[in-house]
Amino acid sequence: MGLKESCGVFGVFGLPNAVELTYLGLFSLQHRGQESAGIVVWDGKSLQEKKGMGLVSEVFHPSDFERLKGHVALGHVRYSTTGSSSLKNAQPFLGDCRFGELGIAHNGNLTNTLQLRKQLTRLGSVFRSSMDTELILHLIARSQFDNLEDSIKEALWQMRGAFSLGIIAPDRLIAVRDPWGFRPLALGKLDGGYVISSESCAFDVLGAEFLREIAPGEMVVIDQNGVRSFFYAYSSRKAFCVFELIYFARPDSLVFGNSVYEARKKMGQKLAAREFAVADMVIPVPDSGMCAALGFAEFSGIPLELGFIRNPYVGRTFIRPRQDERELAIDIKLNPLKSLLQNKRVIVIEDSIVRGNTSRRRITTLKRAGVKEVHMRVSSPPHRFPCFYGVDFPSSSELVAFGKSVEEIRQYLDLDSLQYLDIEDLKEIVGNAGKDFCFACFNGDYPVRIEKEFAKNALEKV
Repeated sequence: MGLKESCGVFGVFGLPNAVELTYLGLFSLQHRGQESAGIVVWDGKSLQEKKGMGLVSEVFHPSDFERLKGHVALGHVRYSTTGSSSLKNAQPFLGDCRFGELGIAHNGNLTNTLQLRKQLTRLGSVFRSSMDTELILHLIARSQFDNLEDSIKEALWQMRGAFSLGIIAPDRLIAVRDPWGFRPLALGKLDGGYVISSESCAFDVLGAEFLREIAPGEMVVIDQNGVRSFFYAYSSRKAFCVFELIYFARPDSLVFGNSVYEARKKMGQKLAAREFAVADMVIPVPDSGMCAALGFAEFSGIPLELGFIRNPYVGRTFIRPRQDERELAIDIKLNPLKSLLQNKRVIVIEDSIVRGNTSRRRITTLKRAGVKEVHMRVSSPPHRFPCFYGVDFPSSSELVAFGKSVEEIRQYLDLDSLQYLDIEDLKEIVGNAGKDFCFACFNGDYPVRIEKEFAKNALEKV
């Protein structure tokens, strides 16, 4: 079972052009998922949907906005998590239950999926998809409570892992964040209506006011009576995914109380403070390495140059589902600027090295372009452990740093030198000594229990 995540959730309540606004919001979250996109709207009588495989611009057309009308809408961009990449798994997931129609959009990954699926199957549930989002709908439908909000709470009490949810019901929009706070979710206001989003950058595009981040363990209900908030669960340990700040989120977002842009610049500054290599220039790996490279160049005094020219029409290689797709995209995504790089000593700033295949191919490309020395600086610690909370590095065997020293990784990548950001420096950057963040992919300290059967194919013996 693969955990291949980054998904985006966006919703609108109380605005007549809810579908158009959701469409634009999903554009701002496109970096979080490029496999499929979907929007569900409440038209005053029923929930209507449009979903498809591909980018937001490929799935939706002007005719869809004529058909999909309403003041409540929920959208999703997806990269496959526990389900395969197919249309039947595209979200929001729509279903009928005793409370009427419901649509659910999910960002994250449940760690007790197998247990819940077996339990529900024994009770007679029939599933039509392979995603954990459908489990949530079944849990809500089988609740013993008589109203929707209490039934959602009962479902949430049974769930473990990472989940930020958007739920659309007749004349209602509901937002939920798990008690550990793994994935971001924010609340905003626009022209008398309300918006929810995985990242605050989507609010900026629409001119919406950022109100606040939805808190861990909080359920926010938006209806004709306004906004109501409930805390359905509490965890003394928070587990904000630090990889959101390192890679996933856009630089113009505010995530977990941090400016993503400023956090990444500080990562580069911390790397530069420990620098020992002599180099002619610093070159970032676009786009997520750019902010760290700015910080590195400012602190070190080494000039920043755009040594890689990025093809803007190629999506992120990291969140492509198959390895052959990733490798094909690597070669056409970035092209080295040969006239700038020939016979130069360069420091390449990368946000992370996960499998190592991408970095290795980029280094080979630089050397073919005539670079004299290639030094790599990574604005995250080595990824040594799998993630079970929804990030695409599930098995230890896939991680280049698993069981290897930094020197062994350097040799494998054919670098002149290699240096990672120290985990203590990363904790200092995110604040409060990192106590509210999850660093499991770096140190193996998992904040939420993992099912043995769920993990057996991913977590190898160390």
